[in-house]
Amino acid sequence: MLQDKYRPILDLANQLHIRDVNTQESNGKLNIKGTAPYQLDKNQLWDRIKSFNGWENEVTADITVEHNDLLGKYKVQSGDTLSKVAQRFYGDSSKYRQIFDANKDVLKDPNKINVGQELKLPNP
Repeated sequence: MLQDKYRPILDLANQLHIRDVNTQESNGKLNIKGTAPYQLDKNQLWDRIKSFNGWENEVTADITVEHNDLLGKYKVQSGDTLSKVAQRFYGDSSKYRQIFDANKDVLKDPNKINVGQELKLPNP
């Protein structure tokens, strides 16, 4: 049963707060629908889907995005800097300034972020 094979995807969808998840198995494919809060969440779900061998022939996913104003939100982890976060999500550490500018309500210095802070990630 495909739902059993792809259970980790459904578990991740729950962790990412993807709403209205609907799965249906039909013609040898698992069809997944839902609404992700942000594009970042949708991307993370797709990355997980693509980690399974043979997913191309077994899974279709129609995930919409609720909020298009941001790429997403990120909770600061130990060892993070704005440059590291920018590199991870934009592939360019110099985009740290965009993250700082989007979070001036909680950040006063781009060199000082705290573990556990939730940062808004602007669209690139």
